Amino acid sequence: MVFREDIEAREETILSPFATKAADTKGRMTPEEKCPFRTEFQRDRDRIVHSKAFRRLMHKTQVFLAPEGDHYRTRLTHTLEVAQIARTIARGLSLNEDLTEAIAMGHDLGHTPFGHNGEDCLNQRHARGFQHNVQSLRVVEFLESTQERQGMNLTFEVRDGILKHTGKEIPLTPEGQIVRISDRVAYINHDIDDALRSGVICMEDIPADCIKVLGHNHRNRINTLVSDLMKSSDGKDTIVMSEEKLFYMDKLRTFMFENVYHSNKVKRDEELDKIRNMIFSLYDYYMDHPEELPPESIEMMEVFGLEEVIKDHIAGMTDRYAVNLFKEIFVPKGWK
Repeated sequence: MVFREDIEAREETILSPFATKAADTKGRMTPEEKCPFRTEFQRDRDRIVHSKAFRRLMHKTQVFLAPEGDHYRTRLTHTLEVAQIARTIARGLSLNEDLTEAIAMGHDLGHTPFGHNGEDCLNQRHARGFQHNVQSLRVVEFLESTQERQGMNLTFEVRDGILKHTGKEIPLTPEGQIVRISDRVAYINHDIDDALRSGVICMEDIPADCIKVLGHNHRNRINTLVSDLMKSSDGKDTIVMSEEKLFYMDKLRTFMFENVYHSNKVKRDEELDKIRNMIFSLYDYYMDHPEELPPESIEMMEVFGLEEVIKDHIAGMTDRYAVNLFKEIFVPKGWK
């Protein structure tokens, strides 16, 4: 039988001096008795994977709104791809795979319905603004509660990585830095895959120099970027990419924003107007009818205020739940 202490001792032996060891964690906001079998980072990963917020990612938009095909990415499949890429890099650099996976699994828990378009709408309507990384941290610290505790009570290192997976601040651990760049490697490449499948772009549209340097297909591009990350970061305390590969990855990202993410073929203006109307209408409805919020939201109102819990409730919705709720509230029902 393998106990927690055995795993921690193994980490000390086989992991890089730059790795974040589970035994050295800065701990949880509320101290807990340790598990006899799992390290603190393994427990965090398990809490995230077993959470309701994680399950809801299955029905949240990645790029394509309500796609009819079964093979388009969702927020959940994106999360799994980020975790797979991040673990590969962490393993190659002898960093902590469990911490890396925990951060990757939790990084998008705060995403709204309808992807970044939903995020933009909620950012416009909510007085304090909205950022999905900040909301992801809020999910694990307050919203995903049990009878035993408020929030998941995750370790400092996992919370830091979740918050800083995007934005100006860089994660304090190399494992968090891996997730930050793996997120970009994943979404650029799998969104190209989905855009090609949908016919929004074709191979001839993708910049030829990017294809030449990074690879002509999904598999080759990810392999090129992951290999470059490991070679460039080997023996360093930060995660870096070579200037050449970073240049072409960023060029691909710019191409995707211009031709896919902001394309009317993917998100027609009238569809974006519908999303905006839906989110604004639900927000305003709950402002006028706070008593119709879920009981757990009403309980938190005294601590956080009405607008904050309305924002939390809408951000936590799946695409289909938001659509069905909008219909229930605003679409007239036939007489029976």
